[in-house]
Amino acid sequence: MDEVKNAANSGESAKKKNFFIKILISKWFVLTVFILCISGYAAWWGMEWWTDFSAKRGDNKHGAHVSQKTTGGGHDTLSVLEETTYDALNTDDAHNLHNALTTHDALSMNARNTHDARTTHESAMQEQGSHETADHGGVTPKNTAPHTAAADKGLNEGKETGHGSATDDTGHGTAHAPPVRTGPRGVAFVQACIQPLDYELNHRFLGWRPNDIIRIADNIKNLQLGVLEVTRRTAVALAENLSRTGSTDAYVPSLEYAMNSFMIKPTELMFPSAEGKYQEGLDGWKDYQEMLQRGEARFYRRVDNLVPLLKAYESILGSCDENLVKKPGELSTFKADDVFYYAKGVAIAMVTILEALAVDCDDTIGSVQGMDVIHHAVEALHHASSMDPWIVLEGSPDGILANHRANIAAPISHARFYLDVLSGSLTGNL
Repeated sequence: MDEVKNAANSGESAKKKNFFIKILISKWFVLTVFILCISGYAAWWGMEWWTDFSAKRGDNKHGAHVSQKTTGGGHDTLSVLEETTYDALNTDDAHNLHNALTTHDALSMNARNTHDARTTHESAMQEQGSHETADHGGVTPKNTAPHTAAADKGLNEGKETGHGSATDDTGHGTAHAPPVRTGPRGVAFVQACIQPLDYELNHRFLGWRPNDIIRIADNIKNLQLGVLEVTRRTAVALAENLSRTGSTDAYVPSLEYAMNSFMIKPTELMFPSAEGKYQEGLDGWKDYQEMLQRGEARFYRRVDNLVPLLKAYESILGSCDENLVKKPGELSTFKADDVFYYAKGVAIAMVTILEALAVDCDDTIGSVQGMDVIHHAVEALHHASSMDPWIVLEGSPDGILANHRANIAAPISHARFYLDVLSGSLTGNL
């Protein structure tokens, strides 16, 4: 009997041992697969980052090369265009080619204006010299040379300023030159609508963050959600108001598709992915932009079309302001930075669009003397978007530590106030 019991116990122990070995092997297998997946994911993102970094680095070097070439005068613009176009084609980047054409147009206009101004000035000086010679018996005026030198200096300064503006950085940031209308009305506005979300999708390190499986940090994620919210409200206003004569007019198909594409949840990972649908929406806006340039579409900047957009922006800023001014303790420290970066994302996207709106709708806004008002709103949003603390602190209003929610709440509130003033002024003309 004892032998039978010992055999049974040894059999059970062997079964338990084999069972534990199987579990251990399966756990190691799962862990190995998980590590391989993480490594592949990190390697893929690293390659994407290196590609974007190399492209940006090449653009910066190329911009400096263009600036050096253009200081020689108007005769070098053709060679600069050829070199720029060749580089853009080699990098297979349509954006570089567009910048090259814009640079060539700006430089050609600068050179032509400089040449005309210099010719007019020299003709006037020669005529003045001939009159003075006839009146004073051939006495040469003494002030001619200094005056000419001063004029030449002014012209050279104007030329240098024009060359500098041709290489301005159009990237995502707070320190950039306001847009300039170089085509039909509406083109600059649509470009400004595309720019913030395009930066977050295609140029931000690690790309779109809200649908990442592994979330390293949530600050950029909340900033991107703020940019997305402004983009969504703008897409609705552009499709329903700014591109139509009225409620009985048909939607522009590309704008309607873009509006629906932006409404997908930002956390969707696949089938379809959020990045894919948002990129399709941006492509729809680009199609409308090309239609404006060809004269196949219109951009209606009437008062009744602008007011819904301004009201939507005012509503977003009001929501941000309400969350930012909550008393210390109502939000946890981990929620405070979420609210801060969401408001910053709203400011980054909105300031870019409002600058372009002031350019393309200057006649409508100027009719109520509202240019100063919209510029005040732009300055307040610039201030909010430039805040970049190392750590978002949740200090008390009268304490030693900062309260960054309260710091960014002030310019957000100012921008909301000025947009309310502007929309009220425009509504008075309805």
